[in-house]
Formats: sequence, structure tokens, C-alpha cells
Amino acid sequence: MVVRETKETRVSVSLARGRGPLRVETPIPFFNHMLETLIFYAGLHGELRAEDLRGFDDHHVVEDVGITLGRAIAELLGDRRGIKRFGWALVPMDEALAEAAVDVGGRPYSVVRARFKRDSVGGLSLELVPHFVWSLAYNSGATIHVVLRWHSNDHHGVEAMFKALGMALGQAMAVEGDGVTSLKGTYY
Repeated sequence: MVVRETKETRVSVSLARGRGPLRVETPIPFFNHMLETLIFYAGLHGELRAEDLRGFDDHHVVEDVGITLGRAIAELLGDRRGIKRFGWALVPMDEALAEAAVDVGGRPYSVVRARFKRDSVGGLSLELVPHFVWSLAYNSGATIHVVLRWHSNDHHGVEAMFKALGMALGQAMAVEGDGVTSLKGTYY
């Protein structure tokens, strides 16, 4: 279990590979839905809980969940030996189409391309979606690119992004052998 406690939030994440019980609880309803989606499509299960201790807005919860979830993924990856390393997905959701590409080889970076019509959905400020991905990438040691190609409904667009990211992470984290998936013999 990975725990992060600040004066603003308390977050705990416990993850395991494979299908199983999944419980996500944050004070942001739509974010709960997106986290469940991400974790499920990554082929993981476990528990994620976040408390907002100050009630300023959703920023600190989203950021600290990204940090803690990223650290939990890094812990799950261990020394990263034998992982497939790369994953990608193209996900349609009704009128929305999103793509994600991931390298979990230990080099953190993130790029998110999306334009939203609304400021928020279900308590989640949509400006925080790229910041969540950045926090996740830097704390998991992953390069993550997510692009929302098109959409007309922001709920569908964001959900397609989280599904694509989950699927790409699941592929990249898969165990494929016992060596280092790099021609230079090290991940970074």
C-alpha cells in the first residue's frame, strides 16, 4: 500500500495485477468513475481512497491521487524486468475517439492534447485532466501521451481518454520475459 498524507489530503492506494474487487472513493464523483475505468482497463484491482482535508477545490485531491497512484504503479512494476514496456490503445466511445501511448521504462514525461467545451464534469475540473496525467507519469516513471482526437460530449471524451490510458498501461505493464526491454541494456 502506498500512502500520501499532506495538510490538504490523505490518499492511499493498494493495487494488484488481474481482475478482482475494485473500490475507489474520492470526494469527486466523476473522478471516481474515471479512476475505476483507468484501473479496470489496466487489468488491475485494489483500493484507492482519497480524503480532502481542507476543502479548497478539487486540485489537491486530483494531484495527490495522481502522485499516489503513480507511486503504486511504480511499486507494482518493481525493477521493471520482464515487462512488455510499451502499450497503446485507440478507444472509441460513441462520438468520441481517444488514443494513448505509454512507455513504462522509467523515463517520466507526459503530453495531453484535448480541448473541452465545459469547465467541469461531475465535480472534476477538466483543466486538471492533463495535470493528473502529468502527476501519474512522473511518479510511475512512465512516458504517457494521450490525445482526444474528437468528441462532442465531454463526459464521453474524458472517459475515452481514461479507457485508452488504462488499456495502454495494461499492455505496457504485462510481463513478457525476464530481461530488460531495451537495446542499451538498461531502461534509462
